Amino acid sequence: MKKRILKNMDWGILICRLILFGIGLVALLSASQSTEYDELKKQIQWFLICIPIFLIMVSIDYEVIAKFSPVYYIITIILLVLVLFTPEKNGATSWFDLKYFKFQPAEFAKVMVILFMAYLMTKLQKRKKSDINHPLKLLALLASLAIPVVLIVKQPDYGTAISFVVAFAFMIFVSGIKKRYIVTAILTIAVLVPVLYLYVLPDHAKKRIEVFLNPSLDPRGSGYNIIQSKLAIGAGQLMGMGIFKGNQTQLGFLYPKTTDFIYSVIGEEFGFLVAGGVVVIYVTLITRALYVAKTAKDDLRLLYRKWNCWYFLFPYDRKYWYDHWIIANYRCTFTFH
Repeated sequence: MKKRILKNMDWGILICRLILFGIGLVALLSASQSTEYDELKKQIQWFLICIPIFLIMVSIDYEVIAKFSPVYYIITIILLVLVLFTPEKNGATSWFDLKYFKFQPAEFAKVMVILFMAYLMTKLQKRKKSDINHPLKLLALLASLAIPVVLIVKQPDYGTAISFVVAFAFMIFVSGIKKRYIVTAILTIAVLVPVLYLYVLPDHAKKRIEVFLNPSLDPRGSGYNIIQSKLAIGAGQLMGMGIFKGNQTQLGFLYPKTTDFIYSVIGEEFGFLVAGGVVVIYVTLITRALYVAKTAKDDLRLLYRKWNCWYFLFPYDRKYWYDHWIIANYRCTFTFH
């Protein structure tokens, strides 16, 4: 068993993740100094908790895990319904506060729903690959996706909901859907996006998009954090200002510096060389993951691994509590999934 696990382990992906985790820990060491290293301690704590979970997961055949994906899907839907009845925080009902830690079911759903979608696609294509193009089967896939997406929109968490739709589009394209459906979907999106933006999207969401594209529209308000993050990265220059010596980081201009703007901490204190190195490591990680997906022995592995590549590639726009317990891997820290 041990030899099989070691043989099948993709060491390139694991090494890239561990390097990112190490860089993230050093960045958190500096960024969490003002809070007595609270976020750093939590990151190490969850890393240690995840190690046995990781070892258990890699020792179980993926087909066994996928076989129970309908159960995971149902549990996820129940959690997404229940979270709607929790107290509102920062304008959204997205979190379970379990006293000792906080839990966001939409994060859990990212893994479980997509695993179920991959499993469902392979079942629908069991007889022949072109069966995925049957209208009723496509409708079943869309309905399975729509339920969690609608529940997440109700929270509301538009960024996470969009990430589900994009991930599904990526998977359905890989599964071999006919071009006519792709063209129809593109034309529908082209028509719906401006309509949704003008008449459906709430004003605060429109403002976030506009300020993201042009932070100077509101330099003292919504655009403040983006401007400060750019100043921090620029101040780092080539070699950085040194750990614990970043002006924007240590003087409180970056917020929240332990999550959303952790990359700015790296750019300011470690410089362009390390910040650029992080990008190179991510490119290597994604490239290697794409190769692993391409060489998958069956469709289930292919679909799930393709989604996993997209998970690294797509920078989800999500709401975060400043004191949350989850630090996402694309923010230069690493949590096992």
